[in-house]
Amino acid sequence: MQPSILAPGAPAPDFQLPRDGGGTLRLSDLRGRPVVLYFYPKDDTTACTAEAIDFSALAGRFARAGVAIVGVSPDSPKKHDKFKAKHGLSVDLVSDEEHAALEAYGVWGEKTMFGRKYMGVIRTTFLIDADGRITRVWPRVSVAGHAEEVLQAAKELKAARG
Repeated sequence: MQPSILAPGAPAPDFQLPRDGGGTLRLSDLRGRPVVLYFYPKDDTTACTAEAIDFSALAGRFARAGVAIVGVSPDSPKKHDKFKAKHGLSVDLVSDEEHAALEAYGVWGEKTMFGRKYMGVIRTTFLIDADGRITRVWPRVSVAGHAEEVLQAAKELKAARG
């Protein structure tokens, strides 16, 4: 059974997860500004690396627009630290080894590769407004051009709020 990915208008489920560099990140601590929350399967794989590099390359533009970027995967904080160092990433990465946030957002589900079924992260991005509501969802993300599209949507969200 496939999970039900949260839809625009839904409140973004809060979480507190261990983060790269130590400590924790709580989504509710970012209230008051938009947040890009992107869920990805695994550090240091081709598509996941490209996605993280793309978001990092645009991190300054997201910051100037007042938008936070948080990547979430089931990898450990230690793996996130190595991943960030290896690729010079500047986005925040949090670890959901227990799949609590992944399941809350509906992005932990059955996948198929080479005819084999397994459970994993369905690459999905959420744009959350300053009040903690989901305003846009990109399910089953195709990485090429994705970060730029999310930046444009985030700028539009910010402009709409004044």
